[in-house]
Amino acid sequence: MRKLLALLVFLFLAAIIGGGIVFALAYDEYTKAGPLQKETLFVVERGDSVNEIAAKLFFEDATRSSHIIAIGTRLLKVDAYLKAGEYLLKPGMSAEEIVDLLRSGIVYQRQFTIPEGLTSWQIVNLLNAEPGLAGTLTNIPREGSLLPETYNYVRGDTKTAKLEQMQKALEKTLDELWHNRSENIPVLSKAEAVILASIVEKETGVAPERQRVAGVFINRLRKGIKLQSDPTVIYAITGGEIQDNGKGPLGRRLLTKDLKFESPYNSYKYTGLPPGPIANPGKESLAAVLNPEKHDFYYFVADGTGGHLFAKTLKEHNSNVAKWRKIRKSQKK
Repeated sequence: MRKLLALLVFLFLAAIIGGGIVFALAYDEYTKAGPLQKETLFVVERGDSVNEIAAKLFFEDATRSSHIIAIGTRLLKVDAYLKAGEYLLKPGMSAEEIVDLLRSGIVYQRQFTIPEGLTSWQIVNLLNAEPGLAGTLTNIPREGSLLPETYNYVRGDTKTAKLEQMQKALEKTLDELWHNRSENIPVLSKAEAVILASIVEKETGVAPERQRVAGVFINRLRKGIKLQSDPTVIYAITGGEIQDNGKGPLGRRLLTKDLKFESPYNSYKYTGLPPGPIANPGKESLAAVLNPEKHDFYYFVADGTGGHLFAKTLKEHNSNVAKWRKIRKSQKK
């Protein structure tokens, strides 16, 4: 009897010691650096089981065994707390760190950037090409209703939702800038501010020039002089005057005959602002037309370096135009 009792005690202690060793080995595997060699985007779909998640992690070489995640989460009683989403796994993450990340719900933040001066048609095309956004946009929003900016999103967000966010961002930005606008400028509404800002946006890509270019157009509006802006003609030719949405670049140099193109958008033919924006202006161009530089310039022309030469008189402007033509001629050689 005593021998039997001693045997049972021995087996019991051996089981405890053996179990402890197994647990220690398993815990070491659970907490030590994993085999992942590079940053990897990992998706937990809604409804995925722990076993399915563990298998996908093993397939991605994020763990050495598909069992370590499944067993570890169950022993720690956290298997029910893994959240759906897209996660960024970093090289060497342990199984424990991966589980903590999937429990946190801190999903990977994607982003896209909309450059200033694009038409709504161009912006819709960019959004439709964004791989992490769901859905397809078929309708083109009103020109000038979207704020160019960098936007964050997570996998599964919809293109429609981001478009709405861009529209709300434009409204909020315009409200703030309108409240702090200069007095006595011939811009009578927020809608007119967007129209003029879209022209400024297309006329110069040099940030320090925006207020000066805006000042030129403000001076012309005050005097009742035609704006004579090439981008308004380009917008009309590319479909804006028919659809209220231009499709983008003309694809060639603007010709003298183009300046006679019949359209209310053609600022060479009609005085004042065109009937609508010719692009989606950024915040800085909106700010420029609502707080333009005060000066006596009425003309400007390219200087060959990306900027412009400004003139107060037509004589001075013609001299600047002659300089630009020489520069352009030399660039063709």
